[in-house]
Amino acid sequence: MLDLRHELSGRGSPEQWRLKRKDDHDIDESIQKCSNCMRCDSACPSEVPLSQMHNTARGSFVENQMDKLSTEYIRNRILSNYRTSAWLASKVPRLSNFMMNFGPARWVMEKTLGVTAERDFPEFAEQTFREWWVERGGAQVENPDKRVAYFHGCYSNYNTPEVGKAMVEVFEEFGYEVMVPDQGCSGTPMFANGMLDDARRHAETNVENLVAAIGEGADVIASCTSCSLSLRQEYPELFDIHGIEDVSEHTYEALEYLRIHEDLEGELEGSEVDFPDLAYHAPCHARNQGLDGQAIEVVDRIDGVEAEDVGDSCSGISGTYGWKAEKYDLSMEIGEEMFEHMESAEGDVGMTECPTCAMQMGHGTGYEIRHPLEVLEAALVSEDTSPA
Repeated sequence: MLDLRHELSGRGSPEQWRLKRKDDHDIDESIQKCSNCMRCDSACPSEVPLSQMHNTARGSFVENQMDKLSTEYIRNRILSNYRTSAWLASKVPRLSNFMMNFGPARWVMEKTLGVTAERDFPEFAEQTFREWWVERGGAQVENPDKRVAYFHGCYSNYNTPEVGKAMVEVFEEFGYEVMVPDQGCSGTPMFANGMLDDARRHAETNVENLVAAIGEGADVIASCTSCSLSLRQEYPELFDIHGIEDVSEHTYEALEYLRIHEDLEGELEGSEVDFPDLAYHAPCHARNQGLDGQAIEVVDRIDGVEAEDVGDSCSGISGTYGWKAEKYDLSMEIGEEMFEHMESAEGDVGMTECPTCAMQMGHGTGYEIRHPLEVLEAALVSEDTSPA
């Protein structure tokens, strides 16, 4: 397992690969083996910003050395810009769900683009989170002293709006006015594929709109740990955009924010839910932010549900990495340790904050996967007061 992790992340000895050759300044092609799990940052005892170096080198490799007409480049560009594909698919979700998992279509996608046919595409919601937000009339709480701007990201908008709904209703339960500014992708899949120009375009939109929300007294809240990591760490590392440091300093993951600013554990004490026991996986990007233990600590306060941490192994999917046909087997080998721990846990429902980790968890075990915010919603929000 250790060798597989090194293969995935590019870790190992400092001589495992060279970012640049001194003579011609080419980037070594092995940079494409890095999945952007970012575990190298915490593994380095000298605190060298290795993930930043990887992202910069990968961006240079893609820009200057990759054939823009190659199947690999086209495939990676499509996967990186999932938001565009999801936006189109959300216009006809039922047809999209059928076609994206239609056997012959999947076979063609693998043979022509190299997108693995082994995985089931996630379903697109019939109503996106933003459509729900408009339908309910926006914020139901007005409170200029407690405002948060929700960065829902692509997946909670197009695929799992129930996570976004849970975030809104939990924060409103604590008296927060929730803002939902216009936004693009966080850039996480673009960083992982070296599409830095695409990532910058989205970052410029996000920074502009989030800075405006911060100016109105809001902090930025993300329900996806990869999104929060992107906004608070990768943005200021990679881009020089006016206001980007403000966004970084005001960005939090949802549970993290409530634990800092509210007596979350106190509110949960004595609460009871009818919820299945859970096998929890902490995403790599949660670990990078020091948030890997918080979900278990929070759920432990709730009666009627037990959550068990399934260990510190990587899920192996690493966003778009495990969707590439040539990387699929390796991603599953890396995830094997997590699958085994999940299956030996008491719970037979998974829990994680990361949408692609959730894909891998469900794919490897067949379990349903839930988000910690959904557990909080069940414990704190009355069905009588929760908007439809």
